[in-house]
Amino acid sequence: MKTNKYLEELRTQSAEDLNTRLVEAKKELFNLRFQNATNQLENTGRIKEVRKNIARIQTVITEKAHA
Repeated sequence: MKTNKYLEELRTQSAEDLNTRLVEAKKELFNLRFQNATNQLENTGRIKEVRKNIARIQTVITEKAHA
């Protein structure tokens, strides 16, 4: 599955890389919400996908912090 590969990729990265990815994902989410508010967004499903990716990144960061 695509999700499992994404999680494996996240788990192999360092904490700095994960934080960088988290910031980028949050910026993307902001831009998607802005486009949605101005009716410029065609693929609204992308918002849900980015939100889930943010949650996945935060989960891996938490796992690494407890390990």
